Amino acid sequence: MERIASFTIDHLKLLPGLYVSRRDRRGDCAVTTFDLRLTAPNREPVVDMPALHTIEHMAATYLRSSGRRDEIVYFGPMGCRTGCYLVMFGDLDPEDVYDLVLEMCDFILDYEGEIPGARPEQCGNWSEQNLPMAKYYIKKYRDTLVNDRRFAYP
Repeated sequence: MERIASFTIDHLKLLPGLYVSRRDRRGDCAVTTFDLRLTAPNREPVVDMPALHTIEHMAATYLRSSGRRDEIVYFGPMGCRTGCYLVMFGDLDPEDVYDLVLEMCDFILDYEGEIPGARPEQCGNWSEQNLPMAKYYIKKYRDTLVNDRRFAYP
């Protein structure tokens, strides 16, 4: 069986950043998957589930309400809990979504109130949320993006 592309990245060298995970094309339609790596795999603790769940709710809400909502295919957590995937229509590079990702981070950092979609009729695990910890991870991630601008896998 062929090893998928994301398993060929040396996760022992991978640092937090904004990377192109893969590009897919079918006919004239291009889709780019971004790796929003929040923590350094196998060297930092993974993002705790309530915070990651809140990041998912907050980021998906922002992205699907943004001026680029028609480009958004999906936003969700990685199974390893070290980051999230952002899937968008188009043949894109990290520089193309950098401002959008920073705006998403700012939305989460500035947000106060009820977490969107965090009600029993809206979510299958509605009560497992943690906005303060989500803000902690997103602030750390945003600072990394601004200061280090990591856009290429090691």
